[in-house]
Amino acid sequence: MLSWVEAAVLGLVQGLTEFLPISSSAHIRVVSELAGWEDPGAAFTAVSQLGTESAVLLYFRADIVRIVTTWARSLVRPELRGEIDARMGWYVIVGTLPIGILGFLFRDVIEGPARNLWLVASMLVIFGVLLGIVDARARNSTPLDRLTLQHALVYGGAQALALVPGVSRSGGTVGAGLLMGYRREAAARYSFLLAIPAVLVSGIFELRKIGEGEPVDWGPTILATVIAFGVGLTVIVYFLRYISTHSFRPFVVYRVALGLVVLGLLATGVIDA
Repeated sequence: MLSWVEAAVLGLVQGLTEFLPISSSAHIRVVSELAGWEDPGAAFTAVSQLGTESAVLLYFRADIVRIVTTWARSLVRPELRGEIDARMGWYVIVGTLPIGILGFLFRDVIEGPARNLWLVASMLVIFGVLLGIVDARARNSTPLDRLTLQHALVYGGAQALALVPGVSRSGGTVGAGLLMGYRREAAARYSFLLAIPAVLVSGIFELRKIGEGEPVDWGPTILATVIAFGVGLTVIVYFLRYISTHSFRPFVVYRVALGLVVLGLLATGVIDA
């Protein structure tokens, strides 16, 4: 059973880490193990993400309404199809396909073997190093209105990598954007928009699994989701400000350090994979 304290802590962790390139699913898994709690599972992670994704909906509400309305109007008005908002609607749809297809096909692996801490810690280190290399070599020049269908597919493929805990949804998509020459803030904004359909559908689908086999801990689960929303909204504001003038180096160092610490704890038997 999920306690109120566990829910509050995990909601805080979810809100703090969802939008940073450090993997929220990895942190929930690691924190649970270090605290001696049972792994809340992929279902709890997906539903708690509804809180942070609600923060995205609130923060980007004007962008979302503009994109959706322009895209819908372009279906019957061909002259609007060249506008960036109309194209962005298609780019988000296309970019969501990889994670949707792979998430469905490999759902059993994602909810089971993929949560092994050896794999999680290794992904923190490996993709942390990759993010550092990409960020150091990034041109940081292309604005978001130059996004193309091909690049949207690349973004989508990078987002799908986040199905493995430790990779990081924002780290994968932002890293892909940097690799293709996009500005850090532009890559992050598209990363947020791209995550909306994937996270919402995943959270709603997984909602039925909360408490599977035992009474549903609705109170603690709702608490975690509310905390994740409030903290996540604050993180969005400051993260977008930060990356407009700073590199991802602090996140890279943190990822690698955390991954190595977890690997060390696993190797010495302090925690169990």
